[in-house]
Amino acid sequence: MPKIVTLYVKYVDYVSTKIGRLAMYLIFLMIGTLLLSSITRNILHIPLSWTVELAQFTMPAYYILGGAYSMQLGDHVRMDLFYDRFSEKNKARIDVFTSFFLLFYLVCLLYGSISSLEYAIEYNQRKFSQWNPSMIPVKIIMVFGIVLMILQSVSIFFKDLAKAQGKTIS
Repeated sequence: MPKIVTLYVKYVDYVSTKIGRLAMYLIFLMIGTLLLSSITRNILHIPLSWTVELAQFTMPAYYILGGAYSMQLGDHVRMDLFYDRFSEKNKARIDVFTSFFLLFYLVCLLYGSISSLEYAIEYNQRKFSQWNPSMIPVKIIMVFGIVLMILQSVSIFFKDLAKAQGKTIS
């Protein structure tokens, strides 16, 4: 594989790993927020309106930012009725073919997320609730996470292409 492809794979995998591992810790923020909500509402009898919504905003950040890392590790869901029976080379060939469908889907998702972000910025979109938080940060995270998944998908495409040719990208 050309050196630029090797460098691309190396750097995208590095960024996906760092952001994915950082995103893993968002679960603790979500748990802490919900625990605070339970304690203040049930023990102190002081309901906090923002805690559940903060947890609801943390959840998409958790799975969107962790998506590329999950793809990199191969921990995503795969329908494999016959896939497990194939050789590694044939699995790579199938993955090269199906990666085009994945990229098409992710590009459509990116187009929609950018449109949604533009709307949120233009109209200062807020969640209609007592806390009334801005939707812009969540939508920025959504766009960033989808871009990261597209970059990781291309990285995986290059790895599978090399594997299908009997080569490896280190």
